[in-house]
Amino acid sequence: MLIAGIGNIFLGDDGFGPDVVRRLPAHPDPGVRVVDYGIRGMHLAYDLLDGWDALVLVDAVPDRGTPGQVEVLRAETGGATAMGLDAHAMNPDAVFAGVRALGGTVPPTVIVGCQVESVDERIGLSAPVENAVDAAVEAVRGVVAELLRLPQEV
Repeated sequence: MLIAGIGNIFLGDDGFGPDVVRRLPAHPDPGVRVVDYGIRGMHLAYDLLDGWDALVLVDAVPDRGTPGQVEVLRAETGGATAMGLDAHAMNPDAVFAGVRALGGTVPPTVIVGCQVESVDERIGLSAPVENAVDAAVEAVRGVVAELLRLPQEV
């Protein structure tokens, strides 16, 4: 299982994913890898070619009225095409399209996200998003535990 923190640390709350994965301890299961990808979408796409059983994306999600609210979502990984693929951006749909364009398969994907307050240019999370980091760490741990218990498809 790959746990990927994604986001731009120079855009305030968009740096949520990298901040969360930096606080995750190393997982005792050698089949679980935690990586801060930042905005390196093609790096993530290439790493997904290694045939992971599951992907956990940790990312900022748009504000829908509750900045700092942590959400766990199942990602729809099909349907995106390689059109508009940007090797220097981090857009999950583009990453998934890149994996398919390279001949790979996108694993089942869960997103642990946090509603942002601001993605203005600055380093550091807003107070509500910073206060949600520990809850997100626990949410990632819960998702990983659940995914490790599920039987793997052959």
